[in-house]
Amino acid sequence: MTTGPFAHPTAPIDLTTLLADYDAVRQWAIQSMFDTMEDFCEGTVIVDHEARIVWINARYAARFGFAEPAGAIGRPVEEVIAHSQMRDVVRTGKPQLLDIMPAAGHESLVVTRLPLKDKSGQVVGAIGFALFDQLQSLSPIVAKFSQLKKELASAQESLAQARKPKYSFDSFIGTGEAATEVKRRARRAAQMDSPVLLLGETGTGKEVLAHAIHAASARAGKPLVSLNMAAIPETLLEAELFGAAPGAYSGLDRKGRIGKFELADGGTLFLDEMGELPLALQSKLLRVLQDKEFEPLGANKVIRADVRIIAATSAPLLQRVESGAFRADLFYRLNVLTIGTPPLRDRAEDLPALCQAVLDELALTCGVRHISAAAVEYLRHYHWPGNVRELRNVLERAIMLSDRAELQVDDLAALIDVGHGRAALGEPDQDYQSAMLAFEKRLLEEALQAAGGRAALAAQRLGIGRATLYKKMTALGIKPAR
Repeated sequence: MTTGPFAHPTAPIDLTTLLADYDAVRQWAIQSMFDTMEDFCEGTVIVDHEARIVWINARYAARFGFAEPAGAIGRPVEEVIAHSQMRDVVRTGKPQLLDIMPAAGHESLVVTRLPLKDKSGQVVGAIGFALFDQLQSLSPIVAKFSQLKKELASAQESLAQARKPKYSFDSFIGTGEAATEVKRRARRAAQMDSPVLLLGETGTGKEVLAHAIHAASARAGKPLVSLNMAAIPETLLEAELFGAAPGAYSGLDRKGRIGKFELADGGTLFLDEMGELPLALQSKLLRVLQDKEFEPLGANKVIRADVRIIAATSAPLLQRVESGAFRADLFYRLNVLTIGTPPLRDRAEDLPALCQAVLDELALTCGVRHISAAAVEYLRHYHWPGNVRELRNVLERAIMLSDRAELQVDDLAALIDVGHGRAALGEPDQDYQSAMLAFEKRLLEEALQAAGGRAALAAQRLGIGRATLYKKMTALGIKPAR
């Protein structure tokens, strides 16, 4: 016979008979459930509407120092079970399906607490079951939960780091007049919230300035999200910018996609190579700049996003406006705070500092830390079509090919031909456009060679789309590897 608080039938139960009586079935199920829980759990306790114990099984009473259950009856539950939350269940009427309760010593109990109600729905008490006396019983669930928490924290940390600025104004190396003026204007831009347009040749530090402006702005604690327009196929660019609803069109994740504008909410969105933005998307971008709202691809909802835009381009944007390839209203909306990044050939006074900064960066892997004054002077006579990016490439290649602790003129002469005699007389060896094409061709050829002729891998390493790479190869007369 049970010792529980419910009446227990002593005669065998005829299930068929019970099924004909709904209330009897319910009462039988309640009694059966209670008996099972009372038998297999570590303890059971019932309290009234004032959280006083009205029933406790002998095993549970003994755990808390009572030789007989009667010694605990009538006491406030906290006097018997120090860390009990039964009073909260009575007060709120809400169950606590799974909780961990400290017990004596270093022990813990896994407990379930349920409210008890009368026929009118009023809470008249609560019942609690101590399910396990050791947390090891839940170790598979706890271990899985802990692992998921670690993975989530790691993913969130990686994502947060990826969206933090990597550069500050100290990263824009140079103390000459041109570099100083650029940093002065960029610091002014950081104090405002208007769009910024960075104009300049490739490799002049536009990305560095974008990061520095965000880092010095009031939005520094919010995400910095970057998107290179030239690196994304035109068919996917709208989804990258504005997101897409689930199943918007084939090729997208069936779960949908969050766009860069939504990711950058509250922060800064850096749009590199803005001149490559297709005309069809320019009107949608203009609306976001004006109204701070947009619709994801294939969605019927409007999303608001507070985003500061920093755009950059190496293309002659004004000429594109005149030719109709770029909307004039979008150009004027972006062209509020404009900063031109000077080419390296116009800031030769910064070459020593730039060379040393690059060598310091490469020292951990390459060893060489110095460059001779003569070698720096030699570099002054080169036209630098690839600007600071090309300078880094040249120095890294020179280090890899040299066994010296200090780079000399001949280490560099093997890599670049400055046309030294004519340059010294003020006669450039070729015009700017030719130099740029030559540099770009050499850059693509080296990338393809390093990638074993695989265009997709070369495009990925260069940070451009595969279609863009093929177009440039055709224009520059570069034949794909068979």
